[in-house]
Amino acid sequence: MSSDNRHLVQKLFNDLFNKGNLAVADEIIAANHVNHDPATPYFGKGPGGVKQIVTLYRRAFPDLHFTIRQIIDADDFLAVRYTAMGTHKAELRGVAPTNKAVKVEGEAIYRISRGTIAESWVYWDALGLMQQLGQVPSFEIAKRQEGK
Repeated sequence: MSSDNRHLVQKLFNDLFNKGNLAVADEIIAANHVNHDPATPYFGKGPGGVKQIVTLYRRAFPDLHFTIRQIIDADDFLAVRYTAMGTHKAELRGVAPTNKAVKVEGEAIYRISRGTIAESWVYWDALGLMQQLGQVPSFEIAKRQEGK
């Protein structure tokens, strides 16, 4: 079962997020899937919610690419450490396109049930993304501005 679980998560990153193949969500995401991600809007349960998340980020970053750095498998849970990269080409939650290339690190825990991803807990560097897009000053710049 462990290799099947890994395959689900790899398909999530490679086919759904990297290639934008939204039909994959119907195959690998449970009908009652819940996504816990404090940095991403809640779009509802199941494959439809996940499709909206993918669409949100792929629209803003058409060349979006996730690289899985590590997978830790524990029974029906998988922990994934990843890097996401892309170029900001369209509006993202009120931020106009900057054409800046960004790189963001993140971690996620997935609960697998009956051959599908039933629940996701996602934590990624949203502050770092906003700093790279020029929306929030980096700590070094903010510290210099305080000293003025």
